[in-house]
Parts: sequence; structure tokens; C-alpha cells
Amino acid sequence: MNRKTLTTFIQSANAIIATIFGLITIWVGGTTLLGFSDPGYVIFSPLLIFNAVMGFAYIAAGYLIWRNLQSGIKAAKIVFLVNLSVLFLIAIAYWLEASIAIESLKAMSFRTGIWLIIYAGLSGIKISDKAKTNY
Repeated sequence: MNRKTLTTFIQSANAIIATIFGLITIWVGGTTLLGFSDPGYVIFSPLLIFNAVMGFAYIAAGYLIWRNLQSGIKAAKIVFLVNLSVLFLIAIAYWLEASIAIESLKAMSFRTGIWLIIYAGLSGIKISDKAKTNY
């Protein structure tokens, strides 16, 4: 597999993962918000609303990743940093014994980790392309 094919594959795979992750996030958040499903633990409503809204951002980022690597990297970075910020805030709230369930903390850690992987993968393409052109 040549470099261009590999780059296209990685970019496309990340776009698809981001979009599917967004659709799942909207589905789970929406069904919970509308009362069709109960996760079995205390729900922190602001976090649930944030995650449902972020599902749309995930889809938008997936589209940007698909269309343009540069824009996709920026979108993935923003989504990762926003998720990391919210993870940090709910971790503090959890440690201060607010009504944050450990499951919410784990789920937010998972989301943040997924977006770190997407961002790092896309950035790796960019870095390897730069290294190749410098030699």
C-alpha cells in the first residue's frame, strides 16, 4: 500500500468512526433525555445534554475529516479539548461529591480517549507527510 492510499484510508476510517460515534451519541443521549431508556444510575442532566449536543459536533467533525485533512485535524483537536475540559470539570465535581456517577466519569473518559486517538491519528498523517517532504 503506497503512502497516498494509506493516508486516504486512515483519513476515511477516522471520518467514519467520528460520524458513527456521533450518531450513537445522539441516539443514546436522545433516548435517555426523552425517557425511553434508563442507564441505571443518577443522571447529571447538564452532562447528558452536553453529550447529546456533542454528537452533532462529532458528525460535523467526521464530515470535515472526510473532506479536508487540515480542517479535520482542527475539528478533532477542538472536540478532543472540549471533551477533555468537561472531563476535568466533572472529575472535580465527582471528587467534591457532587451528584456525578462514576459511570458518567468513565463514559466521558472513553469519549475523550476516542477523540485523542482520532486527533493523534490524523496528526500522525500530517507529521509523516511533512517529514517526507523535508527530505
